[in-house]
Amino acid sequence: MTEILTPRLLLRRWSDDDLVPMAEINADPEVMRWIGDGSVRNLEQTAEAIERCEEEWDEEGFGLFAVELLGSGELIGFAGLSVPDFLPEVLPAVEIGWRLGRQFWGQGYASEAAHAVLEFALQDRGLDRVVAITHIGNRASENVIRKLGMTPERETNHPVFGVPLRVHAIDLTEYRA
Repeated sequence: MTEILTPRLLLRRWSDDDLVPMAEINADPEVMRWIGDGSVRNLEQTAEAIERCEEEWDEEGFGLFAVELLGSGELIGFAGLSVPDFLPEVLPAVEIGWRLGRQFWGQGYASEAAHAVLEFALQDRGLDRVVAITHIGNRASENVIRKLGMTPERETNHPVFGVPLRVHAIDLTEYRA
């Protein structure tokens, strides 16, 4: 089982106990504001997404980790790697992403998890390049992306929802933790 420990977090594979807390995160309109078309997700949609995450682990050897607080064991969201099939123009590519419950924003958890995921991409999975795709205007995610050393590569529009996107990239051979 793949796990990553950081000073405050455990990044791990998904368990059945993660469904309800992740569904609560996905049901928050403020959390989902910058995801796809901004729609919230229900319990069934969250279950399907977690199932897809686990399938990606099996097929690709990487995926989205469930992220929990070390002190309490509380699920705070996810962080990890995925193939950005929704944006064919950047393929082949591997995307880093994260989503945390609103009560966990502004505490450095996204940056801590994302740094660990980039190290995992380089050291454990041997990837040489990773992208991050954000809605233009999502300042919080762009702050994390800058802290990771990623640079803007292009701007485009979401092929389904039409929202403006910015693609960032980092060559992991130059990444310094």
